[in-house]
Amino acid sequence: MIEPAGTGQSAPRAFLHVGGATLARHQLGIALALECQRVVCIAREVTPPLIALQQDAEKAGVRLHVIPGPRALAGLVTANDELIVFTEGLLAAPQEAIALLEQGHSVLVQPIESGLAAGFERIDINHSAAGAMRIPGRLVEALGDLPADFDIPSALTRIALQSGVAMQLVPATAREGARWKLVHDEGEAHEIEDAWIRLHMGEGEMPTPGIMLSRLGVLAIGPSLLHAGSGWGLVALGAVAIMLLALGAGWFTYSGIALVLCAVAWTLRRASGLLERVEHDSLKLGKAPLSGETVLGWLLDLELIVVIVWSAPLPPWDSLLAHVFPPFILIALARLLPRVLLRGWIAWLEDRALLALILALAAFFGVLIDAVQVLAMLLALAALLLSAGKPQITRA
Repeated sequence: MIEPAGTGQSAPRAFLHVGGATLARHQLGIALALECQRVVCIAREVTPPLIALQQDAEKAGVRLHVIPGPRALAGLVTANDELIVFTEGLLAAPQEAIALLEQGHSVLVQPIESGLAAGFERIDINHSAAGAMRIPGRLVEALGDLPADFDIPSALTRIALQSGVAMQLVPATAREGARWKLVHDEGEAHEIEDAWIRLHMGEGEMPTPGIMLSRLGVLAIGPSLLHAGSGWGLVALGAVAIMLLALGAGWFTYSGIALVLCAVAWTLRRASGLLERVEHDSLKLGKAPLSGETVLGWLLDLELIVVIVWSAPLPPWDSLLAHVFPPFILIALARLLPRVLLRGWIAWLEDRALLALILALAAFFGVLIDAVQVLAMLLALAALLLSAGKPQITRA
């Protein structure tokens, strides 16, 4: 953590931000996922970002040591230890890095052409370094024979290879896009950020209207929220606020407006879930048993039922149960049917923003209850048709 982030910048590259976290914090996440017991940072001075990193490590139950140079490293690492080394400025997708480093002692490398173009160090005529390695702790002793101003990852790379540690090629798929980059300055960090967020949002979902709006929102304001530290929590609070407004509109029988607000709340809820995924997956944070996105999803379904029930007065001859039954069946089918649908269609049923907008349109035309009943019948028919082709268990 001693190399400046570009010409004229005094801050180390390790503290450049991508996706709301420093590069050092991203590397710490990989180290924690690999169950490292101690973390060692080499820095000339203790700065606020380094203190924050130390606090993150301590929250995870790991001690972080700050040392001024390589001489002190030998006193922290024994011959029986294993050492995982990251080059300063390396940004690697946790899934790929963990899968490679879990395989045992190796120096990660890549083809010389792509490696040099990305700024990595040349190793031999065919390979360049990939910025990470897992090596025996005994190799640290050899650092004592080198000058005081050498680069530790570079020196350990060569010591490891000379000691017989095998090279391990980082697959081309693991180096695609933002998965494996060496970030040199603020410009590169900003340039790669959108691709990094896209990577951790996931790209395999069907682009339904609600999902597209939530993804566009995350790409537009997500980096600012992540850098501000508010992240998904602020977006989730926004969703809750809109849900309360929808309840108020529904209580006063403004059903169309209430359902439009429900669509907005679901889009915000989805965006908060995407941001939560970016934070947790890219930093390898522990996940709660029940995510905020899941809780808000259930509350929004309940709210849709309530708004539909409030949309029309209860006739004297009708029971509350009969009034609740149609919207309840509609939402229940929307939750159950994805279990038998083909994967490509699941997103359409899970998109409550789309459902709420369809119901809002029906409410503006005065046919909300009829629309609820028709949609429930269509979903029930789809469930029957799809289940007819499923193999059944034969009883003896």
